Amino acid sequence: MDKYIYDENNGLWYELQGNYYIPCLTLLAEKENKPIGIWGQRHKRYLKEHKRAAYSTLLTSCKLNSYLADIEEQAQERFEQLI
Repeated sequence: MDKYIYDENNGLWYELQGNYYIPCLTLLAEKENKPIGIWGQRHKRYLKEHKRAAYSTLLTSCKLNSYLADIEEQAQERFEQLI
């Protein structure tokens, strides 16, 4: 059996793992890598624990980091307004 096969119907490569062919899938890299501070990390933890569907959607669409960076920026602006 071949280690890798290509399926022309769906355009995916498959790798032999034991007796099964598993699709070779990767996530796309995000274009922007903005730093995520404490507020972004806390929101990420909230999404993971309470909003799993939203977290999975953002993660698989490669928008999680930019979303969390935006949350961080908004939270920092509000925090500065309070001070």
